[in-house]
Amino acid sequence: MAAKYTVLAVVASVLGACASASAIIAQVRPVMPPAGQSGTQGDTLDPNWIPAGFGTLRQDDIALKVSPANGLQVRAIPLDERIIRLLSPDSYRSLRELVASKDRDLLAVKERNRLPSYSIWYVSFFAQEQGETRFSPQEFIINNTGRDFRPLDMLPITPGFGEYRLKQRDVQSALLIFDGQIDVNQPLSALMESTPSVTDWNRVIQRIERERSLVRSRAAAAPKPPRA
Repeated sequence: MAAKYTVLAVVASVLGACASASAIIAQVRPVMPPAGQSGTQGDTLDPNWIPAGFGTLRQDDIALKVSPANGLQVRAIPLDERIIRLLSPDSYRSLRELVASKDRDLLAVKERNRLPSYSIWYVSFFAQEQGETRFSPQEFIINNTGRDFRPLDMLPITPGFGEYRLKQRDVQSALLIFDGQIDVNQPLSALMESTPSVTDWNRVIQRIERERSLVRSRAAAAPKPPRA
């Protein structure tokens, strides 16, 4: 009998942890549909929702890139669920797991800033030149909807990120959290150390919209699972 109650307690603990993680992710972007939905019902509220598991895009296809003059390269990927579902299944899964691994930290960011929503970006800094290259993630600015958005907070991913320096071919990454007013479905650009981004976001939007249509077609043609 004691063993039975122990198993029940463990199951309850796991279910509670899963519910907590889902609630945290729902409070920040990427926005998730309610549990048990693939995104189809979300389409009734937002036409940009598409089913997961049918995308083919690479991370570079949805990345915003900046190349300052000091040999630094910056790549930023929006972790909006409506965008990352367009990636190949492996890429989509890895980014979802990355966000889930930071759920407690993201909740702390929400508590500190108390904004209705947040835009999360996976930002990597890469050094090409020899010697030491310094960078300041606070200087990564996104321009969108007529406003400049600076990071509200950041969550390091790689060890040593907080030193803000790179050796040649070194990469440091973090989640940068911005105000949720950023709309990735509208034209945007970035600025890093007074250097504008080289990415034409209008082309990215076209690529995203084209892939959304293809994903819907693939999902419609996929075999339906048998009913229980």
